[in-house]
Amino acid sequence: MGTPSRQTFLVSSLSELALHHVQADLVTYRGRQALRLVEDGEPTAADPTIALLSTSDFRNGVIETDIAGALRTDAPQDMRGFVGIAFRVQSHATRFECFFIRPTNARSDDQLRRNHATQYISHPDFPWYRLREEAPGVYESYTDLLPGVWTSIKIEVSGVQAKLYVNHAEQPCLVVNDLKLGEAGGQIGLWIGSGTEAHFSPVVVTTAG
Repeated sequence: MGTPSRQTFLVSSLSELALHHVQADLVTYRGRQALRLVEDGEPTAADPTIALLSTSDFRNGVIETDIAGALRTDAPQDMRGFVGIAFRVQSHATRFECFFIRPTNARSDDQLRRNHATQYISHPDFPWYRLREEAPGVYESYTDLLPGVWTSIKIEVSGVQAKLYVNHAEQPCLVVNDLKLGEAGGQIGLWIGSGTEAHFSPVVVTTAG
């Protein structure tokens, strides 16, 4: 086994990113330098809305960052402020694994909606609605969130297992034991969903030795 390596992606230059159906700006958000992402045009459900960290290369290890997702003022009522981190991104974002959060769900008075606060997907074959239909409750979970607030995210990946930790919790809020792309490798991406204005802090990646 080699020595683990640690790399920080500052997301402070747009030249470090490969944009897919998103617009990117460097801004100050809630007192921090941040990368702001919104959709570029009207992408279809099959179009990945993602900014790739161009020099990233990730298979197993830990991804840590802070993200914030909120509804755009023109977002439809059924949008949730979707924002997350994609990993093992392959072939110009045509295939990837992803954990994302739905910040507006977490404090709903509807318990079922609360249970949909976090989500795993695998693009393109396993979107959220397929996973929810075929395995209800297995690939999403509750955790406390607030829209537009910086939220700590940690993702641990080993083989075909991935764990999502939110806001420095000691235990993961979501565990996936069957990553759909298998033990693949690839880039890391900053992912958003429809109707979202998202902000991203620097991304720290520790790769397994």
